[in-house]
Amino acid sequence: MADDNFRLGILTISDTGSKGQRQDTSGDAISEMMAREGFVEVVREIVPDEQDIISAKLKEWCDGGTLDLVLTTGGTGLGPRDVTPEATREVLDIEVPGIAEAMRIQTLKNTPLAMLSRSMAGVRSGCMIVNLPGSEKAVRETLAVAVEAIPHGLQMLKGWRMH
Repeated sequence: MADDNFRLGILTISDTGSKGQRQDTSGDAISEMMAREGFVEVVREIVPDEQDIISAKLKEWCDGGTLDLVLTTGGTGLGPRDVTPEATREVLDIEVPGIAEAMRIQTLKNTPLAMLSRSMAGVRSGCMIVNLPGSEKAVRETLAVAVEAIPHGLQMLKGWRMH
């Protein structure tokens, strides 16, 4: 179980969702799963698949000091508008490749399409960022893998912040 003080931001990347034309079921899945783990949802937004908008939002949220974890959903595939990994890489201080690697390895057991995921994870300003896929089913499968290590990573970061 996560420390009750772990504060979460959920960023959904979706052109249609940002226009109100699609329900954010993947964001809902993240919200539900992380609440069960004891995380406190502080902020949640939907932005279009635009690299500069995604990067700016990640910088704002991570640099603001109010969040411990940002989970993104969407924009991790091979589509021409899938730019979430590039937007994330652009803002990271530290990459944490093992999280995305573990998500791909474990979900590959469910579908060969997992190898097409470009999700990544890392840290900016002491805040962890993890990219998740855009579908609700894929979010549930990948987050179930990542949530095993996220609390420990956040505890390490909290110690890092105090030094």
